[in-house]
Amino acid sequence: MRLDIKRKLSARTDRVKSVDMHPTEPWVLASLYSGQVHIWNYETQTQVKTFEVSDLPVRAAKFIARKNWIITGSDDMQLRVYNYNTHERVTAFDAHQDYIRCIAVHPTLPYVLTGSDD
Repeated sequence: MRLDIKRKLSARTDRVKSVDMHPTEPWVLASLYSGQVHIWNYETQTQVKTFEVSDLPVRAAKFIARKNWIITGSDDMQLRVYNYNTHERVTAFDAHQDYIRCIAVHPTLPYVLTGSDD
């Protein structure tokens, strides 16, 4: 298989722990070891939003575009949901007894799956 890469996004950041792409906007969501989550516009090569999520690494983050949300999982074992337009935190709760490693979002139903080492 051969990929024809036309453009790349390159930015100097802390260690990137996960990435996700928005289904309709030209955005990439990156969760960082620093505890921040950034949204980058891959067409303009600019950072458009930053969320200060935790003092610990954010290992997983996903868009929930139908709600204008992002969901994050971090090393403090918390899941947090933010509205990416208003930066408002929608909810936060303890989800695991160890680091949250991955998140999966159902495309149409209100289901979120998370993975951890616990």
